[in-house]
Amino acid sequence: MQDILGELESRRAQARMGGGQKRIDIQHSKGKLTARERIELLLDVDSFEEYDMFVTHRCAEFGMDKIKMAGDGVVTGWGTINGRMLYVYSQDFTVFGGSLSETHAKKICKIMEMAMKNGAPVIGINDSGGARIQEGVASLGGYADVFQENILASGVVPQISMIMGPCAGGAVYSPAITDFIFMVRDSSYMFVTGPDVVKTVTNEIVTAEELGGATTHTVKSSVADGAFENDVEALAALRRFFDFLPLNNREKPPTRPFFSDASQIDYSLDTIIPDNPNKPYDMSEVIRKIADEGDFFELQEAYARNILIGFIRIEGSTVGVVANQPMVLAGVLDINASRKAARFVRFCDCFNIPILTLVDVPGFLPGTSQEYGGVIKHGAKLLFAYGEATVPKVTLITRKAYGGAYDVMAPKHLRGDVNYAWPTAEIAVMGAKGAIEILYRSELNDPEKIASRTKSYEDRFQNPFVAAERGYIDDVITPNSSRKRISRALASLAGKQLENPWKKHDNIPL
Repeated sequence: MQDILGELESRRAQARMGGGQKRIDIQHSKGKLTARERIELLLDVDSFEEYDMFVTHRCAEFGMDKIKMAGDGVVTGWGTINGRMLYVYSQDFTVFGGSLSETHAKKICKIMEMAMKNGAPVIGINDSGGARIQEGVASLGGYADVFQENILASGVVPQISMIMGPCAGGAVYSPAITDFIFMVRDSSYMFVTGPDVVKTVTNEIVTAEELGGATTHTVKSSVADGAFENDVEALAALRRFFDFLPLNNREKPPTRPFFSDASQIDYSLDTIIPDNPNKPYDMSEVIRKIADEGDFFELQEAYARNILIGFIRIEGSTVGVVANQPMVLAGVLDINASRKAARFVRFCDCFNIPILTLVDVPGFLPGTSQEYGGVIKHGAKLLFAYGEATVPKVTLITRKAYGGAYDVMAPKHLRGDVNYAWPTAEIAVMGAKGAIEILYRSELNDPEKIASRTKSYEDRFQNPFVAAERGYIDDVITPNSSRKRISRALASLAGKQLENPWKKHDNIPL
């Protein structure tokens, strides 16, 4: 018996070494952790239960039958983060460059199927050279199998992708289907075709970092939701992020202890709106004053900065936040902002996370580039996302809510549950200047009349009371009471039940 136990331990020790010490040292020299070190940092101590440690590939071509390594380039299993269960896979770059084979894919699919059955999130740590060329079409089939599991799991359990090395070719589409993607600066990249192919086909000379690095995907493409300086920082942030999410689509988000007084009055909010309506202010400051302990986990911070998205907690419970940012482009909505916010709203609705919308929007960004780029359909994505959402929706208009942009930002008309406005709110078809130029075009040569008309328009329409008179605004509240009123509104909606008409699925304007 001791011999058998000894052999078992020997096999396990060999599997834990992956591609061997030399390759582990190379991985470390690049500033990267190994697959197992990443899992160890991500999960609670001693919580990881590994599956398929001894699986090897089945390929006999190109001499592969003579080179077999336990685990086949991916570590899979389940564990906990702060006591809450999740499934995880971590590709091992020290074994065949983390390349995906038929059995490698089967290991990933196996834990994804278990995650759906048991109602637990999936975190994938990607560090792979791509499809294993020696296996040919079998490896391509493996990718498609993984994609199919990603699709079936979408909206059932949260899926998070950590890109902690190369992720190229077909490999990029699994993360693309998942709910969130995070990257590591200077050591991770994603692209469909690499720099060499790009040079051959288009004669463009570009580095891997320029083509698909963390900066590219967080600033330009919006493929990634965030980037971190190194593996350790990324995994620590992921542990924090995981705490905001429910385990599956049948559960509510977790509740955490909170120390901020839910009924606190913050008089600094009374002066945050400038007297000059064209002067910006920082909406993230408003968010932090509403949130428990001022904690705001912002997503896609560097992309479409005219809108803010992310998670906060109010009285210990997770709330998704969508907010116009007057500091950037006056908070206007455009193609990128609409896409960014729409996907986030849909995620929150998938997983029973209430949505708080903070509105200060002067309209949609005008111009040929926006119209040619399809701002009509992209703006409709956000409209559609809010309109189909059945989770609790609380909206607060802080200043401008003009034109079609008012209709898009979770108004009462899109089944907003509780809609508040500050006294500084301006809810109208458009600003006074534009309205007067249309209504009184014949008087434009008379500055005194125009000034009088403008003043009358501002007094009558550029306030929240016309909307409140019609019931479109539930109450005009003092800014200092915002946290208290929003907290009470969300508490009143805790038992909300709303179902959309039966359908196979909707047809959002993609």
